[in-house]
Order: sequence, then C-alpha cells, then structure tokens
Amino acid sequence: MLPDIILSMNMKFPEEWHKKDLDYSSDQDEFLKGGRFRYRRLKRYSILLTAIVAITPLIIMTIINSHQYQKALKADLIYPISRQTSNTRRSLESFIEERRAALDLIIKEKNYEELYDHDKLANTLRHLKESIDGFIDLSLIDSRGKQVAYVGPYRLEGRNYSDQDWFHEVSIKGVYVSDVFLGYRDSPHFVIAVVHEKANADYYILRATIDSEMLYRKILSQILRPTSDAFLVNKEGILQTPSADHGKVLEKSAIPVPPYSPHSEVLEKKDADNNLYILGYAYIENSPFILMEVIQPEAFMQNWLTMRNNLVWFLGISIILILIVIVWGSFHMVNKIREADVKRIKLLHQVEYTNKMASIGRLAAGVSHEINNPLAIINESAGMLNDILSVGDAFPMREKVSKSVNSILRNVDRCSRITHRLLGFAKRMDTKIESLDIHELITEVLGFLEKEALHRNIKIDTNFPDNLPAITSDRGQLQQVFLNILNNAIDAISEGGKIDIDVKLRKNDKIDVIIKDTGRGISKQDLERIFEPFFSTKKEHGTGLGLSITYGIVQKLGGKIAAKSKVGEGTTFTVTLPVEAPITEEQ
Repeated sequence: MLPDIILSMNMKFPEEWHKKDLDYSSDQDEFLKGGRFRYRRLKRYSILLTAIVAITPLIIMTIINSHQYQKALKADLIYPISRQTSNTRRSLESFIEERRAALDLIIKEKNYEELYDHDKLANTLRHLKESIDGFIDLSLIDSRGKQVAYVGPYRLEGRNYSDQDWFHEVSIKGVYVSDVFLGYRDSPHFVIAVVHEKANADYYILRATIDSEMLYRKILSQILRPTSDAFLVNKEGILQTPSADHGKVLEKSAIPVPPYSPHSEVLEKKDADNNLYILGYAYIENSPFILMEVIQPEAFMQNWLTMRNNLVWFLGISIILILIVIVWGSFHMVNKIREADVKRIKLLHQVEYTNKMASIGRLAAGVSHEINNPLAIINESAGMLNDILSVGDAFPMREKVSKSVNSILRNVDRCSRITHRLLGFAKRMDTKIESLDIHELITEVLGFLEKEALHRNIKIDTNFPDNLPAITSDRGQLQQVFLNILNNAIDAISEGGKIDIDVKLRKNDKIDVIIKDTGRGISKQDLERIFEPFFSTKKEHGTGLGLSITYGIVQKLGGKIAAKSKVGEGTTFTVTLPVEAPITEEQ
C-alpha cells in the first residue's frame, strides 16, 4: 500500500522500476523460450545416458545367457551321442569278435579231414546257427584258393578265390573281416575268414558268410534317438548298411569319411546346403567298418530357438518398460528443473522487488518527513491569516477568504495525518513491545486502505466491543499482519463486495480478530497450503510470502492464525492474540 499512498501524492520514481515490473512476464517467457533447447537437450542426454547405463548390461547378460544356454544344450546333445556311439561300437566289435572267435575255435578243434567232410561241416554249421545268430554258410578253402568244401543255401563248391584281395590278405594276416559286398550270391553280406597252418607249411582257410542285416539290427538296437540316422560305411565311404537319409547298401554316402580316431568322436558339420548336423562316429576295431550316427539337430535347434525367442521377448519387454520409466523420469525431472528455474526467476524478481519496495519505503519516509516542514509553515501562515481576519471586520471579501483559509487548514491537517501514519508504519522495523489499543491499530491500518476500498466500492464494517482491554504487543508487526490479510481480502473481492472485521474477547485473556470477506474463496486443496512459503494463488502477480510472513509474525507474538473458506462464498481469517505478548523488548 505504500506505493499507492505515495503515488496518490503525485510523486514520481525512476522509470526503470515501472518498466521492470511490466517486463517481468515477458522476461520469464523469453527465459523459457531461450531455455527450451537446453531443456530438450537435457531430456535427450538424460534419456540416452540412462538408457545406455540401464539397457547395455541387460543386453550383455542376455547375450551371455544365450551363449551359455546354447553351450549347455550342445553339451547335453553331444555327450549322449558320444556315449551312444561308444556303446554301439563296443556292441559291433563284440558281435564281430564273437563270430571270429567261434570260427577260430572250430578250425583249431577240427582237423582238415573233418572240415572237408560235407556232413560234418554241415553239422558244425547247424550247431553254430543254434548258438550264434547271423551265420549263413561255411566253406573250406585250400592254399590255392579253391573252395574244397561248402555248406549253405547256395551252390558254390569249386569256386576259386585266388585272384581276390581278401584271399591274399587273410593268407598274410591270418584273419580277415570283409566289407559288405554282393559276390556270387548277389546279396549284401560280409565274410569272416581264419587261417590254420598245416605241419608241412601248407594252410587252409575256414570262411563264414555273415548276414549283414544283423549289423543293421545291432545298430538299431543301440540307437534310440528318433531324430538320428545310424549306419556303417567302409573307408571308401560305401554304405555297409542301409541309411534312412543317405542311401542304400553299397551306395556312396554323401557324408565324407571322417579322420581315424581310436575313440568315439562327435563333430559339427555342414552339408552341401549349408545345413548344420551333428556327426558321431567310431572306427570298429579289427574290421573295415566305420559307425556313423548323423543327427539333424532339430530338437536342439527347437529348444534353442524357443529359449532365444523367450530371451528376445524378455529383453524387448524389459527395454520397453525401462525406456518408459526413463522417458517418464527424464520428463518429470526436467519439468521439475524447469519449475525450479521459474521459481528461481520469481524469487530473484521478488528480491529485486523487495529491495525496490524498501527503497521506496525509505524514500517515502524521507519525503514525508520533508513534507511536514512545509505543512507546518502553511499551517502557521493560514492560522495567522485567520487571526488577522478575526481582528477587523472591514476586510473586503472576509467571508470568502475565511472559507478558503479554513479549507487550507483542513487539508493541511489531512496531509499531516497521512504523513504521520506513513512515518509510523515505516519506522517500526525492530520488535518493540508496547501497550496498544487494538481498535486504534486496526483503524490506523484501514486508513491506508480506505482510498482503494472506496475506489472499488468495497464496504468495510467493523465491530469492536466496549470492554475491549489494551494489549501488549508489537505495533508495527501487527500492522503488517492485518495489512497483509486485508490486502488479500481486497484482492479477492470484486466490485461492490464487503469486508467484516469483528473483535471478540475470550475468557482466557485472548482476543480474536475475525476478518471475513465476500471474495472468490479458496479451494480445499489450496487452503491447506496457503501458509507455505512461495505458495500463491495469484499466479505471476503474487510472491507467496505474505501469508507465510504473517503466520510467522503471529506465532512469534504468541498467537494463532486460522482460515476457513468456500469457493464462491468468501474467506474468513481468525487471528487469536494474547493480551500479554510472550516476548520481551530484548527479543
């Protein structure tokens, strides 16, 4: 209200003060517009950096988990293949060795004449078939390669094998296991032959034909995996048993012959179409056979793809959720920073405005003090002129001049009261406890506001009890309390409103000053925060410090302040003050 009083006295202040007030809103808009790029960049950086920090470890862990799971699945696939291949190899070696040992036993226990005898050889074959499966026929071959005795389903007596490789090999090594071949029978089979030397350095060979189907059944009995294809090949890659996917017996296998290894091996290979497959193989000792187990890793790949898809889905959903949280958090954080910047601008402007008001107050106090001297001279001169008029009756236009002098004296008195109130309000800066009349104090405060209330057609009614006692408190601080509350009431009232001021005496040595207005009211959620610093419902026109300072002053003076309001009906402030303030002048 000080600027209003000063302006009403037609006093002028530096033009830049008014310009700063007018340009505050535009300065704020320019600051926000200029900082828009900075806020966008801050959002981008915060989202990018936070996303990198949050998502990168997740991606790395997903890749590591995927790789480890792939290795675990591969290990779970390869180990059973290796074990199964080893078991099948031992079963085939046992199968071949059992039949070779049977032939070796026969040729050692029976002499040449017994084997040469057709009936005895047939009887031997019959006993072999009864005890060991797979034998088709038996034949006795002399050192010249001629088959001298034969028992079996074919007519092969007299055949000569001297020009065949197997005959020369068995002659040198003493035992021979052949590849699967057709031969004179025109049916896939293989032979096992053993040599026995005579006393005269001659020798003969006992040869047995074995059904190659037995090898295939032996493999099937060991290979239990439904997705695998197991078969035998020789060292040239010729199929010795049928294959479900790689050809028939005695056809060339499409899979290259793997390198020799004394142990079972498992390899990862790719076919001509670049499709991955798992190859388990083992060389069958003392035979030309190589066991091959080919697995198309469909189950492995299916499990791997399922796991990979689950990981990808988990990663994708996690990234989406993380990004949502990061974006929301970044926008929220940047908006908070923006709000803090706006509050900082307002606060800096308020500090500047407060300094300006303090300067105006000091200037107003000085001006008021300087005005008092001319007013005293005017008052004395007008009084003297009035005395002169009262002495003589012959003064022309005496009545008119007397009225003018009296008007001068009334207006001088009015100016004097204004300057004294202004000086009284401005000079009380420190806490000073004194005895005061609450009626007089509120009337003095209303003197500052009567012009604005009259201008806005606002009616102010007061109600003071007759037995109201004097109170001890700080005059200047109480003036500030009631001035803040009444200023807010006037701001909230539209044209033609009303303010009621009631003072009530309590029984416990306290008084209530109730200030009720018919303004726009305060919402329930805002009513809970009106005493918080920097909270204002006046948007850019308020600082949010008035009621906060008022609350602090009332608390300091030992009183309480409360507010009730309803939107559209008005607001009521109740200031409760003790008759004796609990603070001393030293405080």
